[in-house]
Amino acid sequence: MVKIFINDNILIFKERIDIYLPKAIILRMQKLKTHNDKLLIKELVEGNNKAFRALFDMYRNDVYAYSFSMLKSKVYAEEIVQDVFLKVWQFRERIDPKLSFKSYIFTITRNLTFNFISKAATDKKLREEVFYMSQKFYTPLSERVLEVDYEALKNKAIDQLPPKRKLIFELSRNEGMTYEEISEHLGISISTVKSQMSKALESIKKFLFTNADITFVLTMMTSRWLE
Repeated sequence: MVKIFINDNILIFKERIDIYLPKAIILRMQKLKTHNDKLLIKELVEGNNKAFRALFDMYRNDVYAYSFSMLKSKVYAEEIVQDVFLKVWQFRERIDPKLSFKSYIFTITRNLTFNFISKAATDKKLREEVFYMSQKFYTPLSERVLEVDYEALKNKAIDQLPPKRKLIFELSRNEGMTYEEISEHLGISISTVKSQMSKALESIKKFLFTNADITFVLTMMTSRWLE
């Protein structure tokens, strides 16, 4: 028998159970859910409170889990959930029922979580609170493993840049060259160097926000590496 425990809006399955259904039934269930979602979204756009509540109940756990995976804080993740659905309600008339509502709210969740991390990077008190929360989830062994993972993540973040942008970034961060020196070295304008660095930093931040935990992201954002 499978027991389900509800803990802070997260369902935890203590035992695994495999249920096999014919593909046709699965596809029919998926189509039905998509159809029901679109009906609820149409009602939401028209200002239906019950439709909003139904969508909130359907997606709040996913939003919470996604934000918590980065913030490692129940309190902050719960605040993100509230902010996400507040925006959903405030801007409901802009929602397109034809598009994926799940993708829509996950985009809002990601942006709000990124904004929170950016704020924490410049707010010493908030940063210390986030660091404290995140450290409770790590052991000395996991910290040593993370050091290796962090270095790999940094390299991956740089490697995903276009060749020219990657070269400019490495000359700036690894070689310590100024924008003027990079301009002379590569025979390009200073404005081009600045533009490429700005795009590189934005791309690296997005990569780290998506693939790293908040401790590492905050460490990078408070260092010269992501200035």
